[in-house]
Amino acid sequence: MEKTSKPTVAGILDIISGVLGLMGAISMFIGFGVVSGALGIPTGYIPGFVPELVLGLAIPLAIIAILALVGGIYAVRRKMWGLALAGSIVAIFTFLPLGIPAVIFAAQSRNEFE
Repeated sequence: MEKTSKPTVAGILDIISGVLGLMGAISMFIGFGVVSGALGIPTGYIPGFVPELVLGLAIPLAIIAILALVGGIYAVRRKMWGLALAGSIVAIFTFLPLGIPAVIFAAQSRNEFE
């Protein structure tokens, strides 16, 4: 079994995508606090459904980003190919330009995992 850098590259792309997704989720949580008026900032003419919508999108994004991070860690360590591939697939939803190459590299390197 020849070891290439494909799993490492896929893992790094997954980790970067997961971090970007977590940053987006955190900014949505902060935006939820601002929009809902929890921080004491006047909301103006923002409809009442916006805070629920923002929170409803932020929680799944955080879960997906964490799965991308975990999959990236397993890809770098070359353990559990299925989890590494799942992390690469969900990385598409957090940051598309990094997720697609991560899936390709993870899928091509199946025989390098334990």
